[in-house]
Amino acid sequence: MHIKGLLAALLISVSLGVSGNVLAQQVAPINVNTADAELLAELPGIGPSRADAIIEERDTNGEFSSADDLTRINGIGPATVDRIRDQVAF
Repeated sequence: MHIKGLLAALLISVSLGVSGNVLAQQVAPINVNTADAELLAELPGIGPSRADAIIEERDTNGEFSSADDLTRINGIGPATVDRIRDQVAF
């Protein structure tokens, strides 16, 4: 019985450690004005082609000042912006 309790405690500790890492990744926003395409592509609903479009848009027309500015990109609408709003910085 003692071994089962020890294994359960170990599993809980490992689970909490993994959860902490996931939460840490979620709170570190990506700066849309400085991130490369690989990093931008990690955002939900963006992917490689939209990441490239973000970079092209900011190089051509200037930096983004808010999440809503991302709707300047073809294929990024209000639903996508709402999904990533807390994950981006400017």
